[in-house]
Amino acid sequence: MEEMENTNPQVTPDAITMKYAEAVRLYASTEMTGKQIARQCGLSLPAFRIYLRRHHRSLMLKRNGLEVNADATSGIKLRKKSGQTPTAYKKYKQAIEACDNLAYIQYNVSQIARQFGLDGTALGNQLKLHYPEIIERREKARARLGLNDNFSRGAKPESVEIYAKAVDMLRSTDKNLPTIAEECGVSLAGLSQYLRFYHKDLVNRKNRRQESAAGNRQWGEMSGNNRLTEPSPKTQEKYTEALKLYRETSLTVREIVDRTGVPFEGFRCYLRKWHRDLMLVRRGGEPGADCDRCGLDLSGSKRYLKSTAAKYAPAIDSLREHLRPIAHVAAELGLNPESLRQYLHTHEPELVVAIKTAGQREKSND
Repeated sequence: MEEMENTNPQVTPDAITMKYAEAVRLYASTEMTGKQIARQCGLSLPAFRIYLRRHHRSLMLKRNGLEVNADATSGIKLRKKSGQTPTAYKKYKQAIEACDNLAYIQYNVSQIARQFGLDGTALGNQLKLHYPEIIERREKARARLGLNDNFSRGAKPESVEIYAKAVDMLRSTDKNLPTIAEECGVSLAGLSQYLRFYHKDLVNRKNRRQESAAGNRQWGEMSGNNRLTEPSPKTQEKYTEALKLYRETSLTVREIVDRTGVPFEGFRCYLRKWHRDLMLVRRGGEPGADCDRCGLDLSGSKRYLKSTAAKYAPAIDSLREHLRPIAHVAAELGLNPESLRQYLHTHEPELVVAIKTAGQREKSND
């Protein structure tokens, strides 16, 4: 690859230029594809493409029908996210115009393709993807003129049956195509092509939803990269036992990873990324039912060990039932009075105020 060549001190920029000189000449002066040129010159196709993008972008733009100043090529995209590429438009332009011309109405699409030196299936796919209205007009005109060839067109019944479940899932869920294809047991390439041909409305809706979801980190919802915001099944399985202990016990994270054998930093990262709601609970907070469990702000919550809270819970319950000096409760339960007092001042300030008020009331009564 080009990056590897540039990091080799023995390969100079002049040597790289000479290496690709013949390929660049063919690219600029012939209609050969990049793949054909790379094969003829004994080059790696990915490396040749990278070299063109970095050093001869103006040639690539020219090939795609974009004549621009060589100094203004960096911000120009060769193609949109979807739609027909400039190269394909130029290649199929005349044949597509012929398909919409009554002078060619007696020929089918494959015959028109052969007249222009094209593949019939490829031309048909271009029409289905980018010019479906031409197909509709053409079929109506052929039927009106009595040129119907009795060939069935549109989605085949067996294809409709095979992809029916996948289409329903795409319509009713936020799952991406690879997940849907795997769950339905169908080919991803076949499903993708079927949707582009016969369910463009679903594809467009999915693309709009994906664009609007950019930056979304709400658990279980679609993100901008067309994936559900959730950890991978492998990661969830890895930390299942550790997460259960974190949720149901007062063990520290260190004690949990020692028991389960998962990596300490990996489990901490997993909690911060996917289970911030549980971290908030351990800090004494109560996340809402519809909270963003991946994006909760923990900065406003105090950080303390759940095991510490469990240690002092009996003392707190006892003080709430019967207000009395903190030192008395600490002695009864075998706790350090200063540690208990500091904990109460940090996490139960209202209880401390109530204890002081009760003590002042007793003194005034005496």
